[in-house]
Amino acid sequence: MTSAVFSDIEIAHKLADAARDAILPHFRQAGLGAENKADAGFDPVTIADRAAEQAMREVLQQYRPEDGIFGEEFGQSQGTSGRTWVLDPIDGTRGFISGTPTWGVLIALSDENGPFLGVIDQPYTGERFVGSADVAEMTGPLGQRPLATRGITDLRDAIIFTTFPEVGTEAERAGFHDVAAKARLTRYGMDCYAYALVAAGQVDLVIEAGLNAYDIQAPIAVIQAAGGVVTDWQGGPVHEGGRVVAAANAELHAAALEILKAY
Repeated sequence: MTSAVFSDIEIAHKLADAARDAILPHFRQAGLGAENKADAGFDPVTIADRAAEQAMREVLQQYRPEDGIFGEEFGQSQGTSGRTWVLDPIDGTRGFISGTPTWGVLIALSDENGPFLGVIDQPYTGERFVGSADVAEMTGPLGQRPLATRGITDLRDAIIFTTFPEVGTEAERAGFHDVAAKARLTRYGMDCYAYALVAAGQVDLVIEAGLNAYDIQAPIAVIQAAGGVVTDWQGGPVHEGGRVVAAANAELHAAALEILKAY
């Protein structure tokens, strides 16, 4: 069967299914080990991370051999189509090894202009968030429904997330906290799940720093499809990573940037 039989969305679902199958046997299992990839600090990787990325690469080799691949665990493979699948097999490995259900599988399809299709998948809860020019929907225990960001436009009413309390550098931490001080509610530690909640209309802002391309490309596509805005702290493209502000709408995005641009 040729790759042309399946649409890009269908291939993305195949990738997410393959990752789920590879990951779930390891989640919350006694004896799961984690190697530290960092020279300083703690950047864990597990057998589940590597197995999931390998499983997704095998799907792409079968159905999209002409496309490039950029994965967190196995790097870049050049293609001939001008398109690249950007894969983070487990975004939030710290959460994964802690047993929390807020990690996720990130899948994006990009060209020279950035990501135009994205999937955020949470295998344990069975939730999948999908965004493209033609699709903005989620499926989960409550069934299928459209994705749409919230209409809150006043920063004083906003719910804001970041993963790490320190955010990044001292200046980046100060920038985040200057925005958070004006928001209604601040929460921490959600990894990619926070971006999914923006797309689902539950959260208004996510502000982070020090991200890689594979951390943010899928959330960009999903949030934009749902009506949100994702840029760097100066309002420019952020699909290569760095400092990220994801907002439910243009008004909140502008309010956050007005503060963050000083940093």
